[in-house]
Amino acid sequence: MSLSFFQSAVVPSQQLQLQVGIGLSFPRLQRVQSLVVEAKAKTRQEDRIARHSRIRKKVEGTPERPRLSVFRSNKHLYVQVIDDTKMRTLAAASTMQKAISEEFSYTSGPTLEVAKKIGEVIAKTCLEKGITKVAFDRGGYPYHGRVEAIADAAREHGLKF
Repeated sequence: MSLSFFQSAVVPSQQLQLQVGIGLSFPRLQRVQSLVVEAKAKTRQEDRIARHSRIRKKVEGTPERPRLSVFRSNKHLYVQVIDDTKMRTLAAASTMQKAISEEFSYTSGPTLEVAKKIGEVIAKTCLEKGITKVAFDRGGYPYHGRVEAIADAAREHGLKF
């Protein structure tokens, strides 16, 4: 009998295994290639970054229609309006700004109400600067929850997607 699969996967390749031949009383040595199985374990962040790069191939910010980019962390939300041709941020809003952080008291991260306020602030900032049309970049996140709330609030306050 040969070693079990797990032992052969763990030990280095090109090991010697002891096998007993059928009907023979003497053990014989035989070289065996071991098989190492590795999982393609990706983190959630790596998956999000891959989705974001696929989105960025299609969504580009121009001076006429800049890109509204969303980033979500565990504690904060960040929204930027970016002109990709000049590589400039035209407007930005986040939960780090005093006006928003003082208005809401949240300890475990931003809620839907906070996301709606961010959408409202970014829309007002864009309209003051003469930006009415944007291309929405969800940043690899699902269009659900806080990301959806930011987009809906920005639409309600005058931005066109």
